Amino acid sequence: MIIMARMTFAVLFCVSLSLEMVFASDLIKDEQRAIEFLANYNEIASELYHDTVVDIWNYRTNLTDYNRQKCIESNMIYAESELESFRNASMFDIESFSEETQRQFKLMMNLGDAALQDQEKLKRLQEVKAQMVRSYATTQVCNISSQDPDECHTINEGIPQMFATSRNYNELTQLWTQWHNMAGQPIREQYSEFVQLSNMAARANGFTDTGALWRWKYEVEDFEEQVLEIYDTLKPLYFNLHAYVRRKLIDVYGSEYVNPKGAIPAHLLGNMWAQQWHHILNLTEPFPGKHLVDVTPILQAKGYTPRQMFEEAEAFFTNLGLIELPQEFWDRSMIEKPTDGRQVDCHPSAFDFLKGNDVRMKMCTRITMEHFITIHHELGHIQYYLQYSNQSFIYNGGANPGFHEAVGDVLALSVATPEHLHMIGLYDDDVDNPEGELNFLMKMALEKIAFLPFGLLVDLWRWRVFSGDITPDNYNTEWWDLRMKYQGVVPPVDRPEEYFDPGAKHHIPSNTPYMRYFVSFVIQFQFHRALCLEAGQLDNGKPLHKCDIHKSKQAGEKLSAMLKLGKSKPWPDAMEAITGQRKMDAGALIEYFQPLIDWLERENVNNGDVLGWDPTWRPPPPSYVRSERDKSATYTGKPVAMTTSGGHAQISSAAVMWICICLLTTWFSDEN
Repeated sequence: MIIMARMTFAVLFCVSLSLEMVFASDLIKDEQRAIEFLANYNEIASELYHDTVVDIWNYRTNLTDYNRQKCIESNMIYAESELESFRNASMFDIESFSEETQRQFKLMMNLGDAALQDQEKLKRLQEVKAQMVRSYATTQVCNISSQDPDECHTINEGIPQMFATSRNYNELTQLWTQWHNMAGQPIREQYSEFVQLSNMAARANGFTDTGALWRWKYEVEDFEEQVLEIYDTLKPLYFNLHAYVRRKLIDVYGSEYVNPKGAIPAHLLGNMWAQQWHHILNLTEPFPGKHLVDVTPILQAKGYTPRQMFEEAEAFFTNLGLIELPQEFWDRSMIEKPTDGRQVDCHPSAFDFLKGNDVRMKMCTRITMEHFITIHHELGHIQYYLQYSNQSFIYNGGANPGFHEAVGDVLALSVATPEHLHMIGLYDDDVDNPEGELNFLMKMALEKIAFLPFGLLVDLWRWRVFSGDITPDNYNTEWWDLRMKYQGVVPPVDRPEEYFDPGAKHHIPSNTPYMRYFVSFVIQFQFHRALCLEAGQLDNGKPLHKCDIHKSKQAGEKLSAMLKLGKSKPWPDAMEAITGQRKMDAGALIEYFQPLIDWLERENVNNGDVLGWDPTWRPPPPSYVRSERDKSATYTGKPVAMTTSGGHAQISSAAVMWICICLLTTWFSDEN
């Protein structure tokens, strides 16, 4: 690969010299020459990108020092190639070309960090990012669990399970506090330096700051106004869900710790960041224990293997008339955890190698319903890759950053319905039971509706940091002001400005844009409704949440027409191709949840629940809990250890994984 890269640079260098010699005094206005340049760029960039993804794949499926070094080297080579291409492209008079040619140039010339031509500053930017990622990924919290006080936990192992299952107020408080202290606070100064350097790179790309660069990818001038308008539309739904869940939490923890008119303590919602609440479904089901849509026992009883789960998911796509998985997928994917002793990154990810039919999945599949749905989501990414594979390298990608996530989720909306699970033999309960229907919608709301304000505020905070409206002097204060305003959650203990709680969410140290998830959670319902209409599923008054587009060739054709576009058209064009609309719209999401909305409104009125929250209320310091099981638990207040792997060879696999991803200058689809 190194030899090929050097040959590629030689070609680029010669092209650069010839262009400089012939056109030293004027920008190139010859569009045919520009088109030839773009064709050359597409060929070279796709080859280098392929080699880069190969090295990322090799590392993440075999976590060795050798593979780690190869991963870093190939990312640096790719970044240098992109910068050289940018310099060559700058010799063309882009504004004089046709709209199509202009679009290609503008997409290829957004280099991200690589545009920062001061090599010392670029190197420092990469160092700071790597340091923040390593700090986050190697943080461990110890001495928390009363069952095993000496055990240490990471954010990928141990901590999620404790948040999902524990109802011990003190234990959750201690775990939440120590994670935020140890993952966030150490990178506070580094993040401030990172913001300055990142903004320099954004200005080198022609933007005022990094937030402006991120918003540019959505190709509409009023993007921020659009997302805020959508949130305002959905706010009543969220407020009703919030009030209902708050009342249910009072039943567990008591009104001293969960105030009937206050914000919800952030550590009681089953997730470290209170971003999705489905892990407390057992506390919030409208009809507890009735008609649970969890087919895990049936999958296991029927003896399903990971391969069979993937084949069942593939059948969903092929029955829509979409592209079947190529043989390369089955030959090269990792769909089970290897048994040969090598260490691997198990998080589900879809990979596009941009060569032939080489698309792959990386997943340590468990025989559960959660993984059954995840497989459909990830194969949605794979289908998108296959559909736009005939587009040029520049146009490979989702129509906007939220489209890729939405495509996977829109198919999962059909698969998760009791109707679909019943049809494929995985659900034998009554699919028309009203109580089961509300339980199902509550589960979906805890995943989808609960997420929306968090999905919005993460980048609202960062946009204001990048623009300078939020300064290092009020990072933490502004973070919690936004969380109070949009989410209605409050930290379990005081969080003064010396802390850096945004840094305790990995998208902050890894500098991964987050608005794509908010966008996805809205437009997936737009897509779902459009495909359901095309499939005739909404005829005769059938509600949207019961729609299953399985086997509808008409729906498949409409979806395929949008997927084939890739990034070749502005996303409103792609949106129009599938929905007939050119803007994001929350109407379909509201329609999907309408039965639950009606039920929540009645419940909250009947129980005298207050919608909204008093922003001044704070929970008392923890000392005991109301739950009978945990009544004797006490908060020790003892120091909790943080451990980080020391030495070059001991950097955690998660840290190096993120370092590799951060070095890429072109978007690479990865796990949600």
